[in-house]
Amino acid sequence: MKFHHIGIPTEGSFEGEIDLPHLKMSVSDHKNNPFGIQWQRFWEGAPYPDLVKKVAHVAFEVDDLEKALEGKEVLIAPNSPSAGLTVAFIKVDGAPVELMQFDPQID
Repeated sequence: MKFHHIGIPTEGSFEGEIDLPHLKMSVSDHKNNPFGIQWQRFWEGAPYPDLVKKVAHVAFEVDDLEKALEGKEVLIAPNSPSAGLTVAFIKVDGAPVELMQFDPQID
């Protein structure tokens, strides 16, 4: 696993918001700071567990998402929020963790 970002939920707007209507949320670019912080604001009716919408998560890149999910408590099943990326959320000691698999064929 390789660290990718930390996602911090917020209820207020923030500078540099990137709206993602298909996900019902807005995010910041985690590359805009040296620590990989991504601010997240979930829109009304966003279909995610409260744990994900209210508690910060750490995201890691994995080579094999299916294998990384084995034996884990899945909060959000694998899905593709953008081309070349599949993500899932698991629960680890009461906190959400995002696992991300990038398609090596897509840059």
